[in-house]
Amino acid sequence: MRVTFVSALLAQFILFGHAGAADTLARIEASGEIRMGYYASSAPFSSAGPDKSPQGYSVDLCQRVAAGIQRQLGLKQLKTQWVALATGDRVEAVRAGRIDIECGTTTWSFSRQQLVDFSLMTFIDGASLLATAESGIKRITDAGGKRIAVIRGTTTETALTAALAKDKLQAEVIKVDNREQGFAMLTEARVDAFASDRFLLMNALASLRSAKPLRLIDEDFSVEPYALALPRDDARFRLAVNRSLADVFRSGEIARVYERWLGRFGQPSLLLSALYYLQQVPE
Repeated sequence: MRVTFVSALLAQFILFGHAGAADTLARIEASGEIRMGYYASSAPFSSAGPDKSPQGYSVDLCQRVAAGIQRQLGLKQLKTQWVALATGDRVEAVRAGRIDIECGTTTWSFSRQQLVDFSLMTFIDGASLLATAESGIKRITDAGGKRIAVIRGTTTETALTAALAKDKLQAEVIKVDNREQGFAMLTEARVDAFASDRFLLMNALASLRSAKPLRLIDEDFSVEPYALALPRDDARFRLAVNRSLADVFRSGEIARVYERWLGRFGQPSLLLSALYYLQQVPE
């Protein structure tokens, strides 16, 4: 009797676990539509173009992933529905099923992986500081006694807190809700520096109008591996996404994507070139 009871419980667990598992590919195949999230203000990775359509490095990669999934499913057409996101809801949008893939600048972290899955890495960056020249901040060790803005709830906030603690630096950390707010505080000289990913800061530096001259510090205080956020526990969809990405890396298409969106910053670093090489997963 006990064995029968345990077996019945096990059968129910398997049945309901299977029934509750996501099958994103089946939904995409049935609807002929894939839903992708983007940000309007994370250039050059994800932004709204002149015609308000999504553009950027991560958006470009997601478009190639969609094309790869269309080929794998043998669909004549696959419509992409783009969903605009805010910084704070990017992971939640995937977790809640509002989008299938998040196409921005999300760092792959273990805490986030408790909520969503991730694709192969798509880029690697580091958190840095864009500071007013008069602040004297050239390295993170110069941040003591300074006012530093950072977006709340991000990996950059965590890394900044750890970097300041490591060097026993007392800085006033001012948490903001988004990148626009951080840049506004910096250009209006209400803070001495704004912490974010280096490439995002480099891109903004070329166009920001500031009350005081700005400079990007000479070091990063974290490593930020970007990846596409995907629904958890959907191995079939993750495999389809990774197959598409690996094909982009193997074919050399990644060089064209980089050149189009990031080429003005120079050639890929040795670390990024190694990432591109290592993501060429064979069939």
